[in-house]
Amino acid sequence: MTIQGYAKFILLTIVFIIFYSYAYSIYKRDKKGERDFEKYSSLVLDDNIESKPLEKRKDIDKEDKTNKDN
Repeated sequence: MTIQGYAKFILLTIVFIIFYSYAYSIYKRDKKGERDFEKYSSLVLDDNIESKPLEKRKDIDKEDKTNKDN
């Protein structure tokens, strides 16, 4: 019973640390301006196929061609 209690406490502590480190990283990226998470929250309301993309995509075809040429 004691081992089970310690295991639950350790598991809960690990989940707590992972969750809050993820939340902090989102907060930090939002404050730096790396990514605007407000756009993602509006995606729920505007999810039509005709909607414009939220971010520019990397052109994978161009990257593949340059890698093949080298």
